[in-house]
Parts: sequence; structure tokens; C-alpha cells
Amino acid sequence: HLSIRRQRQMCIRDSDGQAKMSKSLGNTIYLSDEPDEVRKKVRGMYTDPKRVSADVPGTVEGNPVFIYHDAFNPNKEEVGDLKTRYRAGKVGDVEVKDKLTAAINNLLAPMHERRAKYEETGLIEEIIYNGTQVARQETQQTLYAMKKAMGLAGVWNRIRRKVEKRQKKQAGE
Repeated sequence: HLSIRRQRQMCIRDSDGQAKMSKSLGNTIYLSDEPDEVRKKVRGMYTDPKRVSADVPGTVEGNPVFIYHDAFNPNKEEVGDLKTRYRAGKVGDVEVKDKLTAAINNLLAPMHERRAKYEETGLIEEIIYNGTQVARQETQQTLYAMKKAMGLAGVWNRIRRKVEKRQKKQAGE
């Protein structure tokens, strides 16, 4: 099980073939992306720049669309057929990208269903809230242990008492 934050950060990366993964460049496909967003991002993916039309043979090696097919399309027979036809100039980029979109959306669909199920129950918020409470307690204990180890616990207590006394005095005025 992945944490919510980690799931949101995970993505399919470098869809443009030009730059490293970057949220600001928009060349990532997130696990939380809806099917239409995945389609839009896949359609914008970098392919073979030398291939100007579907009847021109293309290069599969180093082509991000085919790298993604190899990684995310479980139908290896379909991938093999697309590669053969691409190299021969018998298939267009649109068909190759549409099949990749379908493969990625099929991969993401069960994740979207589980996420929707947990969002409906309020369980995610409960987990975040409870985790935050535990983290706060741990942080307070760690901070106290650090202050004590550095000989600052007594100093801090004196500072705290002075501030509390001052605040009470101000509240009484």
C-alpha cells in the first residue's frame, strides 16, 4: 500500500522525450489522471521526429511511445504488431498512441475505483488526521529529548513560564 502523498507523486514520466519529468512542463501522467487527461497527454507525446507521415517507416528504438507500450501494455502481441507496422510505415502515430492510451487507462482504472471508494468513506481524511496526531506527539517527544540532551530543557521551561506570566498579566489588563 502506498501512502496518499506518494501515490499523488508517482507518475509515468518524461512523455515528451526531451526533458526530465517535471510537473511544470506537463510531461507527466499521474496515477490520479482521469482518462481524458491521459489521452491528452499521450496524444502530445514525442515520437520519431523524422517520420512526417504514417507511410514513412519509423524508428521504434528510443521512441517514448513504444517504451511506454513495453512497460505498460500487457498485450505483447499487440505491441509487437504495432512495432512491426511502425517500422514498415503501415501504422500512424494516432493509432499507436490510442492503443497506449487504452493500455494506460486500463492500468489506472482499478486504482481510480479504489481511490473513489476510499474517498467516499472518509477513510483517507481519518488516516491523515490520525497520522498527523501521532506525528505531532512523536515530534514533541523528540524535541523535548533534544532540548534535554543539549541542556536546554530547563532554559526552555523558564522562558515558557515567563511568557505565560506575561500573557496572563496582559489578559488581566
